[in-house]
Amino acid sequence: MSNTTKDYLFVGIQLVLFVAYAFNITKGLTHFPDWLQYLGLVMVVAGIGLASLAMIQIRTSFSPFPTPVEDGQLISNGAFSVARHPIYTGILLAAFGYAFYTAYTDKLIWSVLLLILFYFKSSYEEQLLSQKYAGYADYKKRVGRFTPWW
Repeated sequence: MSNTTKDYLFVGIQLVLFVAYAFNITKGLTHFPDWLQYLGLVMVVAGIGLASLAMIQIRTSFSPFPTPVEDGQLISNGAFSVARHPIYTGILLAAFGYAFYTAYTDKLIWSVLLLILFYFKSSYEEQLLSQKYAGYADYKKRVGRFTPWW
């Protein structure tokens, strides 16, 4: 399958959100309790770990685009037994975690926008994965989109 305009649109929006997240536009601070800030740090480490594990596991099938690569295989074990989109989950964990840790309002807003983008991007990706892999429907019933239960 070759990349479509939708692929480039999703990745373009994702890139814009990543860049926006990297900069503090308003530098607005929110007050979070200490325990939530420390939990945020744990979330960052867990998110980086999960995304890294998933990228190692997916190796040559990795693509930033939703369209599956031609010679890819359906992977449903390891990180992919925890979530159907563990790279997105890892990025979201790290983004929300760092927002909690730093207490920057901007980062929390960008994290929510990333969650919305990843929901729609993964929905489109799953349509394509269902067409390509016969076992995807069963996998989808067993494993949540971003977490084991969601």
